[in-house]
Amino acid sequence: MIKAIFYQKDGITFGFSVTGHAGYDESGKDIVCAGVSALVINTINSLETFTDDNIISRIEEEGMTKVKIKGIVSPESELLLKSLRLGLCKIYEEYGDDYITVFFREVKS
Repeated sequence: MIKAIFYQKDGITFGFSVTGHAGYDESGKDIVCAGVSALVINTINSLETFTDDNIISRIEEEGMTKVKIKGIVSPESELLLKSLRLGLCKIYEEYGDDYITVFFREVKS
């Protein structure tokens, strides 16, 4: 199962992590994994290309990606992260919690 967590502080999303594999189909044919991967990679590329925010992204191991914005989150980054959240939630609505879950975690100061 894929687990996506969006990190928020004071209602502003400043990062996310995505871990796991959907298990919808065998490797190379898993449309849930492919959809999630495309959204995540496009979001990282868009954050790095279209914003001046300090983006820290890394793949810690196969199937684990983390992204964090250091400092102030620009309106552009906030929109891109909302777009990712929308896309992942739509995949969840279509395929259900056997394959993907989406969480929101409020981080305290």
